[in-house]
Amino acid sequence: MPHIRAVSRSSEHRFSKAFDSFIRLIAGEGVEGDAHRGSTTQHLYLKRKDPTQPNLAQVHLFAAEMLDELATKGFSLAPGEIGENILTCGIDLLALPRGTRLHLGPHAVVEVTGLRTPCSQIDRCRPGLQEHLWGPRDATGQKSRRAGIMSIVITGGIIHPDDIIVVLLPPEPHQPLSPV
Repeated sequence: MPHIRAVSRSSEHRFSKAFDSFIRLIAGEGVEGDAHRGSTTQHLYLKRKDPTQPNLAQVHLFAAEMLDELATKGFSLAPGEIGENILTCGIDLLALPRGTRLHLGPHAVVEVTGLRTPCSQIDRCRPGLQEHLWGPRDATGQKSRRAGIMSIVITGGIIHPDDIIVVLLPPEPHQPLSPV
C-alpha cells in the first residue's frame, strides 16, 4: 500500500529540510513553515526572473526507493536531506502523469505539476550525487530527471509518516511530466 515514509520542512532557503513528526499543507500555498510556501514562485532563481509566476513547486515529493538505490551507490541519505517535503513509499512518482492527484492521509490532496531538475546544489550536499539523479537520454536527446516531483496543494491538512497515499489519475490522454 502506498504510504508516506517521512515528512520534512525548512523555514530557510537551504538545500536540506529537517525531518518532522508531521507537516500541515495549506491549500494554494504549500507546507506551513517551509521557505517554499507561497502562491507565487519561491524558488530564489525563478523569483529573481519573475516573482509573479505561480508556484508550481509548493510541495516536493521523493521516493524512498530512490534513496535505497542511492545508498547502494554510496550515498546514505536521511529523509529531507535532498530537500523533499514528503518521502513516499510504494509509488513510481516519476511515471505519474501531470495532473495526478495524491490523497495524503485523511484530508490533504496535492496535484502533480512536474519534475524537479537535479540542480548543482545537490553536489554541495554530497559531491557526485547530482550525476545519479539524472537518468538516460530519451529519443529527443534530453536526459531524464530522477530528483522527484513537484506539486501544488489542492486541499490542506496535516500529514504524518505512515499515512496512506491514494493515487487518482487525471482523465486521458495523460500528459507526461516535464520540468517545473
